[in-house]
This record gives sequence, structure tokens and C-alpha cells, in this order.
Amino acid sequence: MKLSLIKRKLGKVERALDKAIEGAEMPGAVVLARMPREGEVLEFAWAQGLSVVRPERLPMTRETVFDLASLTKNIATTTAIMWLVEDGLVALDDPVAKFLPAFAERDKEAVTLRHLLTHSAGLKPWRGYHEPMLEKERKTGERILCTAEGREWILDRVLRSARVHEPGEASVYGDLDFIVLGALVEKVSGLPLERFCAERVFEPLGMKETRFLPLGAEWDEAPGMPDLQRRRIAATENCPWRKRILWGEVHDPNAFAMGGVAGHAGLFAPADDVMRFAQAFLDAWHGRSDALPPRWVKEFAQRQRLPENSDWALGWDTPTQGQSSSGQYFSEDSVGHLGFTGTSLWIDLQTEAIIVMLTNRAHLIAKRSQFALRPKVHDLIIEGLTAG
Repeated sequence: MKLSLIKRKLGKVERALDKAIEGAEMPGAVVLARMPREGEVLEFAWAQGLSVVRPERLPMTRETVFDLASLTKNIATTTAIMWLVEDGLVALDDPVAKFLPAFAERDKEAVTLRHLLTHSAGLKPWRGYHEPMLEKERKTGERILCTAEGREWILDRVLRSARVHEPGEASVYGDLDFIVLGALVEKVSGLPLERFCAERVFEPLGMKETRFLPLGAEWDEAPGMPDLQRRRIAATENCPWRKRILWGEVHDPNAFAMGGVAGHAGLFAPADDVMRFAQAFLDAWHGRSDALPPRWVKEFAQRQRLPENSDWALGWDTPTQGQSSSGQYFSEDSVGHLGFTGTSLWIDLQTEAIIVMLTNRAHLIAKRSQFALRPKVHDLIIEGLTAG
């Protein structure tokens, strides 16, 4: 193996990332990659740029904690459902209404957990439930956002919402499916989603820095110097309706309105914890570990073909030929997911390549950042790790 050639090839990755920062595609990033080759495990690690541009300038480090956005769906909620299936408490083809009776309303009795996990349930992809809550607060002065009442208000409306197509007829990526799944985890387990995930997923896998609500249950809006914990977190958007730079609170508006914990968004973690999760998933898929249930890891990683042309596995995306964010080298036996804040995770189950790419691309520059960087970086990393 020509290590000098590998190092030279990986230098192209660093230059591409540096160029993206210089071109204001993102303030900064942490990228980790790992791939076994010829009896060794080759690794790539890079952390540069700024984790916060305003209200102060803080450097990005490998330890920076990110708002994972929709990586919450696969790392937290999908894995929680996997454990409930393993425990025999739910089955993938159980109707959702068996556990959440209100979900049966408006002709949704036939929707199953499998439909929700593959975004084929027929629910609308998104609705801004925070908007009427915000308007009511403005009119009455009564605080609703981030309260237990507000959380129940959103859950009730999601559960009772109408279908827009028959279950399994189309696959339309969205958040409402996973808001329902988060509520189902809580109902079946009897635990808050954040506690169930901590006890069954994060703690057993050694993900010590992964959590919902990284600053605690109460968001402190008082001005002043952020505390040490906040200074480890990458900032995201300058939010027009919250009227502040989001720093240590969830970017997603519905997750915020629900108190920061939801099945579709709200999870925070550093890159090394995401890598730990990915390696555990890979080891379970290969039968080398039971830290995650191996038989269900294999099932959840399979394309479900709901409908036939869909590339969704259970809670995971898979490469769509010619247009995947994974790039051109990840095999068909790969799973991954993206997050709006600039996060991504891809795992090749055959070559065992893992790439974690966490950025704060939504921090102050979201409107002009198209972020076509992911597949380019993924391709350069794979080319570097397989050089020689």
C-alpha cells in the first residue's frame, strides 16, 4: 500500500473543504472517515473553520457538537423503533393506530410502522405548526412554544392529520412520519424519547456527548457571554422569528416548538459519537457485535420498495444512482442520511467505508449555500483511501 499516495490523494479533500470555507459555502466542518484495507483501518480526520461566526468567533474543533437535524431520524428514532421490534413490543407491519388510536382518524387505519419508516404513509411532508402557536402568543401574551401544552397541541394535530395518498402509493420524504414515530416510542416504552434513546442507544454505544437539549430543558434567552457548554456547540441560523442566532437550541421550528425533543429533529452530537454509532451499526450488520440487534440491523438496511421505485430502507436512505449525496463510489449496499443544518452520514455495508460530515452550513449563509459539496468530498475521500 502506497501510504504517500494515499496522503497525497487525501490532500485533495482538505483543499476542497478549505475552498468551500473560503467560498462561504459553510463557516466550518468536521469530517471523519474510516475504511478497512489490506488488514489496516485507514482513517481521515479534518476540522477547520469556525463553529460560531457571531456573536463571537470560535474555532471549529473535532470536539464541536452539532445540531444533527434530520440525522435524529435514523440515529435516534429509527434505532429506538428497532429496539422495540427486537423486544417484541411492536412489529413493523402493525398499524400505527394500534398504539396511537387518534392516528386512525381521517382514513389512516391501514398505515403501518413500515409505511412511516419509508416515508410512504401518505402524510404531508411538512407543516409549520409553530406558526399558529407563535401568532397566538403574540395576540394573547400566553407562552405556548416549548411547553408541554404546545407539544401536545402539535402531536394531536399531526396524529389527526389527513392522508394525501394511499399508504405505499408514493414515498415523499418528510418530518411528520417521524414526529408520529417519536410519539409511538414514548407511548410503547412509557419513557420520554430522550430518555429511551439515552438508555438504549447512546449510553450502551459510548456516545457520551450525544443528547437532546444540550443546554438543559430550559432555554436561557438572557443576553451575555455564553457558558462553557454552549461554546462547544456550532451555531446555526440567525432565526428571523426567534430573533436570535440559534446556538445550542434546535434549528427545526417544529422540534423547537415541541420543547426541543422530537422524532424528526433535536439531537446534538460531535462527529466522533456519530462515527461510534456508524461503526456499531456496521459491526451489527456483519454479526460482529450485538450492541445493536444484528437481525434487525440487516432488515432495516434493506430497500423496502414502497413503492417499487423507492430507494428508502427503514429509516435510512440508500444511494440513488447518479444523484446520491453519497457520491459515485458507495455501493448499492449502503445506507445514509442528511440533515438540513449541513450534516450527513454514509455507511457502505460491503466495503465498510464510513464518512461522517458535520458542518454548520446554515449559520448565517443558508440562503446562498446550495451545498453540492457532500458528493464531491465523499468521492475524494474514497479515491484517497483506495489509492495505490
